[in-house]
Amino acid sequence: MMSEKINILYAEDEEALGMIVCDSLESRGFDVDFHINGKSALDAYYKGSYDILVLDIMMPKLDGFTLAREVRKTDKNVPIIFLTAKSLTSDVVEGFELGGNDYLKKPFSMEELIVRVKALLGRSAITDESEMKETHHEIGLYKFDTTSQMLAYNGDERQLTHRESELLRLLCENKNQVLDRKATLLDLWDDDNFFNARSMDVFITKLRKYLKEDPNVQIINIRTVGYKMIIKD
Repeated sequence: MMSEKINILYAEDEEALGMIVCDSLESRGFDVDFHINGKSALDAYYKGSYDILVLDIMMPKLDGFTLAREVRKTDKNVPIIFLTAKSLTSDVVEGFELGGNDYLKKPFSMEELIVRVKALLGRSAITDESEMKETHHEIGLYKFDTTSQMLAYNGDERQLTHRESELLRLLCENKNQVLDRKATLLDLWDDDNFFNARSMDVFITKLRKYLKEDPNVQIINIRTVGYKMIIKD
């Protein structure tokens, strides 16, 4: 049971954000059923089986609170996390009164969402084989050790700074997928202001320089969204 994938029903009406979150979760080993409105998500809930529900509150056709209310009519136990741009105490109280188990305010980091999902499922202490392997990454012809913060190529090693290492780690964990710019800023800089955004651009430029010896490795900009590290076979 412990080695089974966590199956998430995820409802979010911002499709671009939803796809990024979905891709990020799936790249970390989760199974995600993604829907862009509450009605579609509720229909899927009735037909499927899920370990946890992650629901945006403001959605068309059926909002997150109404969706949760319908779910709780037949299932009192499945964990529910609400996502919202709101932060009013009344909204938080209503969410918990409807049977919600947790509440995450947008914007949020993927790490925070994953920690909360695992905590609600009693799996916060689990370290599976895939997580153990994440300390070592192969980036084309490069080898990257997140523990020592060392990037190696053809026998030569480069010591990365903490922030360089953390940014490269996130790119590796999301390789060939979009790394959300805003979520990364909040995760590594704790603020997505203009100055931190420019600082992250500088770090991306540095990482491109460090990886330039392998033409099959590229870090590209995805306009207004984030970055993608492409590793060609």
